[in-house]
Amino acid sequence: MTLHKAHTMLLGIVLITLTTLTLSSKTHDSTTTTMETQKKIAQVNVWDTYVTKKDGEVMHFDILAPADIKDTNIIYAYGRQYLKNKGQAGQELSTQECKLCHVETLQPKWEQDIADKGYYIIEMDGCN
Repeated sequence: MTLHKAHTMLLGIVLITLTTLTLSSKTHDSTTTTMETQKKIAQVNVWDTYVTKKDGEVMHFDILAPADIKDTNIIYAYGRQYLKNKGQAGQELSTQECKLCHVETLQPKWEQDIADKGYYIIEMDGCN
């Protein structure tokens, strides 16, 4: 084997190793971040919400968000996003319609939505 071929082969091995280490590190960082987020969120605030729909019927749903989020502007944004998804964009959502009700222990079925969107919705009445 010539010196040039050996050098090229060694360079290829180094590049493959670096790529593998970089991908492994990114996967580890992503997993660690998700695990850290799940560890930090032990409790959620439940925001009891009533909204009059466009047809006059009342929707009742709960917005669940990490207990450390107390800014109503954030909670209302979650509610407005949910209303938009339900075809009810523009309906009134304020302290009259949405109030902090109580604190719950985080349930596994809520974790993914909270990790992905920041909140989870429990539909109670008139949501369909």
